[in-house]
Amino acid sequence: MNVKIAVVNSSSFGKIFPEHVAELQNMGQVDRFEVPKDLEGKKLAEKLMGYSIIIASVTALYNKEFFEYKDKTLLIARHGIGYNNIDIEAATEKGTIVTKVSAPVEQESVAENAVALLMNIMRLVQPASLKVRQGKWSERASFIGNELKNKTIGIIGFGNIGSRVGHILKNGFDADIMVYDPYLCENDITQYGLKVASLEELLKKADAISINACVTEDNYHLLDKKEFSMMKKGIYIVNTARGQLINEAALIEALNNKIVAGAGLDVMENEPIDAEHPLLGYDNVIITPHTSAYTYECLNGMGIKVVTDVKRVLSGRMPDEVINKKIFDK
Repeated sequence: MNVKIAVVNSSSFGKIFPEHVAELQNMGQVDRFEVPKDLEGKKLAEKLMGYSIIIASVTALYNKEFFEYKDKTLLIARHGIGYNNIDIEAATEKGTIVTKVSAPVEQESVAENAVALLMNIMRLVQPASLKVRQGKWSERASFIGNELKNKTIGIIGFGNIGSRVGHILKNGFDADIMVYDPYLCENDITQYGLKVASLEELLKKADAISINACVTEDNYHLLDKKEFSMMKKGIYIVNTARGQLINEAALIEALNNKIVAGAGLDVMENEPIDAEHPLLGYDNVIITPHTSAYTYECLNGMGIKVVTDVKRVLSGRMPDEVINKKIFDK
């Protein structure tokens, strides 16, 4: 079969599980591309000309201009859940199917990492461990943390990941959970025995916040200077969703003013960051390189989903998790 498949900017697809690439090679030619994260439009289209299948990461940018210049593309399969970097309307007009990984594939991995980051910053695990490495065991009394039990945890976004985070914290740690999600009706939340809150109420009452929302035009910098000013002094913040949900300058100010006692961030507004990023200068901030989905179980499931999408499209069948289903109406 004379099919050319491009794997673009993926740090994990086919590397942990090479059998996934081997399966694609049975269907056509597979090539990897590492391009600048902000590459877009005509330049990106020229780079990928002749490739009718694209395995896409969170970068580059498949915008309207890309589809205007790109030759026929049967499928863009996102090796992940978010698809903000793909113009879905333009893809549909071009006749390109866009798929994503099924939400449950990433659920456990990302939710567990959110809890791990929260426990880490609340119990001061990382700075305490570093002191031991420095031969300063005697300073252990300076690492007095907080328990999760009976704390009020605010969850922003109660979808696939947020609902699992809430379940773990409520049933595993006896935490009190408040949920803010303007896209869900009250019953979607209260059926789990959790409290529905406005964003303002959550910010004022929470001892810790886990951010699990998608990025939209309406919630860019959802946590900004105003929002940090409403929070309890000594709050903990965890973000495993998207870096654009937090204004990093406002977070730095809140850290300096002791409003935020600790932050666990797996995502940043502009990724990747370098060693000079100001947030790396805080002992009470843990930053991981967008690895919440990096478990063997999750990556295997993601790879299988992408390979299955390619197989189905090439055999004329509809894959699961098609974002632009309107394309089949055409």
